[in-house]
Amino acid sequence: MHAHSTRSPRLALLATSLGFAIICLDVTVVNVALERIQKSLASDSAQLEWVLNAYTLAFASLLLSAGALGDRLGARRIFVGGFAVFTLASIACGLAPEATALIAARAAQGIGAALCVPSSLSLLSAAFPDPKTRAKAISIWAGTASLALGAGPLAGGLLIGSFGWRSIFLINVPFGVAGIWLTLAYVPDTVRNAARRIDLMGQILAAASLVALTFAVVESGQWGWENPAVTMGLAGFAVFGLLFVLAEKRQRQPMLPLSLLQIPAVVVSSLAGLALNFGYYGLMFAMSLFFQGVWKYSPLETGLAFLPMTAVVTVANLASGTLTTRFGHRFPMVLGQALATASLLSISLIGIDSSYLAITIPLLAIGIGVALAVPSINTALLAHVDPGSTGIASGVLNTARQIGGALGVGVFGALVSGTKGQMVEGLHVGVLIAGALMAAGVVIAIAGLKPAGPVASPDSVASGR
Repeated sequence: MHAHSTRSPRLALLATSLGFAIICLDVTVVNVALERIQKSLASDSAQLEWVLNAYTLAFASLLLSAGALGDRLGARRIFVGGFAVFTLASIACGLAPEATALIAARAAQGIGAALCVPSSLSLLSAAFPDPKTRAKAISIWAGTASLALGAGPLAGGLLIGSFGWRSIFLINVPFGVAGIWLTLAYVPDTVRNAARRIDLMGQILAAASLVALTFAVVESGQWGWENPAVTMGLAGFAVFGLLFVLAEKRQRQPMLPLSLLQIPAVVVSSLAGLALNFGYYGLMFAMSLFFQGVWKYSPLETGLAFLPMTAVVTVANLASGTLTTRFGHRFPMVLGQALATASLLSISLIGIDSSYLAITIPLLAIGIGVALAVPSINTALLAHVDPGSTGIASGVLNTARQIGGALGVGVFGALVSGTKGQMVEGLHVGVLIAGALMAAGVVIAIAGLKPAGPVASPDSVASGR
């Protein structure tokens, strides 16, 4: 069955959303299983940390390369390949006999996820060429991912309690098979830029630079920024990053055309994505520590504590598409970041004896703010780049978001530790840092993006309406 003969935008949305949601679910569901994994595989704390870090390292370091490959070879081919790698790696995780095998399988999951994410956005852009319907589709795509992220701890607790920790990986398999079939049967491919050569040197240097940076960031929380290994990681990022820029300047067909970074929407979206993920993922990690370390919640109770925010995030994601269609992408981007900024700063007022309601209200507001902003960031990016560059542009955005999330977890993790009082003080410092970054994102969005009116469909533009 060929996708071009059975094209279905709705099923394309289902397939890409399914892939993105499963990947996002896996990010949070593993956290709940770490204690059971440690006991089952007799692993030490360092191995347990790398069950998380191996995935993050592979995912963040390969997003740029995956985006470029999607533009060169076709996004559908890369998406299906990534989904297949992720599904097979999930089987390997579920059957892992010891910690080293699990770490290797988690790295393979990260590779598959990196191939999927940029190409899923490219496929959405191709399936929904009308800007109005594209904005709504991206809102649904982002909403399913947000729902999966929020449901991860609860789903993980239920699966582990009923079937054991291996079930959190094996549950991916039927969804992976369904997603691959839907993509092959109903999702149209993007136009392949077959004339573009694969920039092997650029791929290697970009991956090396991002591996070094991601390693430094994820280890900084445990070792501190002054640790020699962390310092070497940052130095490696700088050296390989400089070599990458120099190599791309000399390439006729670079993996990352540097002119892409001269497009305001690309820069604004990427910086906003970094700030949003820093605040959101850092805060979610810190609040998990707070609920369990200060209030002594169980993992399942912690997952339930996040449920209200999960519900509003999904609704707000859908509202973002409507706002983008009516007012343009800048309005929900600025509104969402401003709301998240104010809510982050309000968390600096909570204490050990604060009520659940006093904490839930700002968490709800942060969830709404982030959910309003994220779809508009993706919409702004796609509206300003050439169709043949959506993969690499999406790779830039998602790399920035992953770095932001890793930085947020590292910074909040280092701050929220010690006694109950010290954990609360660290949380206060963390939200002030995150709030300052988010406020900077608001200023950058206002200054870097022009105000836009309602998003016009191609038909209305052609007819002058």
